[in-house]
Amino acid sequence: MNEYLYPAADMRFVLQHLIGFDRLCRDCGQDAVDQALADEILAQAGRFAQAQLVPLNPLGDQRGCRMGPNGAEPPGGFAQAHGQFVAAGWHALTLALEWGGQGLPRVLGAAVNEIWQSANMAFSLCPLLTEGAMETLVCHGSTALKQRLLPAMAEGRWSGTMNLTEPEAGSDLAAIRTRAEPCADGYRLFGQKIYITWGEHDMTDNIVHLVLARLPDAPPGVKGISMFAVPRYLPDAAGEWCLPNDVRCLSLEHKLGIHASPTCVMSYGEQGGALGYLVGAAHEGLAQMFTMMNSARQAVGLQGVAIAERACQQARAYACARLQGTAADGTRFAIVRYPDVRRMLMQMRASIEAMRALAYRGAADVDNARCLADRGLSQRYHARADLLTPIIKGWCTELAQEVVSQALQIHGGMGYIEETGVAQHLRDARILTIYEGTTGIQGLDLVGRKLLHDRGAALEALLDEIDSLAERLSSDTDLAVQGARLAEAVASARIAQAWLIQQAPVDPAAAGAASVPLLMLLGYLCGGWVMGLAALQARAALALGQGDEAFLHDKCVTARFYSEHLLPRTRAALESVLAGSDSIMAIPEQRL
Repeated sequence: MNEYLYPAADMRFVLQHLIGFDRLCRDCGQDAVDQALADEILAQAGRFAQAQLVPLNPLGDQRGCRMGPNGAEPPGGFAQAHGQFVAAGWHALTLALEWGGQGLPRVLGAAVNEIWQSANMAFSLCPLLTEGAMETLVCHGSTALKQRLLPAMAEGRWSGTMNLTEPEAGSDLAAIRTRAEPCADGYRLFGQKIYITWGEHDMTDNIVHLVLARLPDAPPGVKGISMFAVPRYLPDAAGEWCLPNDVRCLSLEHKLGIHASPTCVMSYGEQGGALGYLVGAAHEGLAQMFTMMNSARQAVGLQGVAIAERACQQARAYACARLQGTAADGTRFAIVRYPDVRRMLMQMRASIEAMRALAYRGAADVDNARCLADRGLSQRYHARADLLTPIIKGWCTELAQEVVSQALQIHGGMGYIEETGVAQHLRDARILTIYEGTTGIQGLDLVGRKLLHDRGAALEALLDEIDSLAERLSSDTDLAVQGARLAEAVASARIAQAWLIQQAPVDPAAAGAASVPLLMLLGYLCGGWVMGLAALQARAALALGQGDEAFLHDKCVTARFYSEHLLPRTRAALESVLAGSDSIMAIPEQRL
């Protein structure tokens, strides 16, 4: 079962009714972009994905990448698909016009990226990382460096990567040992990086690696990290980028999933040093990398939405086709008639719609933060985007694990067999809670950099907004119960926030112990927020006789299901937060 149809109706509903896409485009000075254009772009992306990327997904999973004489080789068909991807203009949708991109809003780019990720997650990682590398160079690179690297990347002839992790330095970037020594042409880099996604391949003419390393005068810890752009090939005397740099892929990781994506062990400087160019100021590499990392974290949260959508479509089709029941008249019926199967399908649907709306909301907040002329309003959107990023990354990817597992459960024993394809989604999805910062790291980022840093000011603003929505829902007879449940969830969040602010100064383990439960609490709360908005908007459209009546009715039912079956999870998360660190830390580590 290799079908995938992009969820056009829900994407359009989120953009039009929850984001206010036309208004966002006007506020950001993009008057030539509107909902009609977005609909057409998404339709074209859906057609491209179905024709080019979907058929390669199971083939890539089965064949994987191999090390050839010239390095890593993606599965057959991937290079051709990438060439068509670039020729169709999909590689630089959100890059600024001045650097050769199309300058479209980030939220529209997110919707398009969801399609690529649903169709073929392994393939989508290459253009995704290139997009992040270009954004980092635009934000931090000198004019000369941007002029040197960005045109070829914007044309799709070159790709990009991010190089953080080392054998002895995983998430602890303070332990990075890769070094950079000044030379006449720039810097020579020496070191090894691991887990480098699409670090070596033959789909583009060159690869620009963004590498974290230390200069000779670097202070210890994270304050001594600098970023360097290290191309796979260097220019010759005629300016042709054809001379091999001292960069080599040593091996490919053998992974649980995303087999078609080469995850590389990269070596720099075996033959005298890999030539690199300093990005921005020295010793500011960590801040620069967070530009790419925060973009990637929202993108990985979106991957959770995408792979959950793909698995849900497959489970729904299977449930409607699988005959396993006999009616009183002797006719057989499909398993979709069973209430428990319907429960799982509804839980998957509600989870995906909430995750999608929240992920698009985060992308739109970044658009507003970057584009609005009102500095105060721009800063508020920036604070909101910062707050939502770890929630989107952590909650969406954790919930995606549950959704994809339910898809396999609906298949029963057939789901455990590789030939049905659903097992691939389960394996591919498992990395999402790990790369670009584990869920634990997202939780620590949330409580440390976002909540305790400003004593919850950004969160308080969000909670006030959700409280206001709960009041609006409560004033509607048909939505009053949903409003009451949402208000209860906001109250749980306020209690958890107050507990954390009070306990963190007196218990060193409090923040770490509560971080993930609090993240999940806020994730389910934010899901209730966007689904409550969806219910209001759907009812308003129904009252006006606008839109697809059946879709809008189903949206209201799905929002109600969310408030009944998923929003109550906030209470359990609160109990976990309030339990504190005592039992977590009580058993000595040697006896665990």
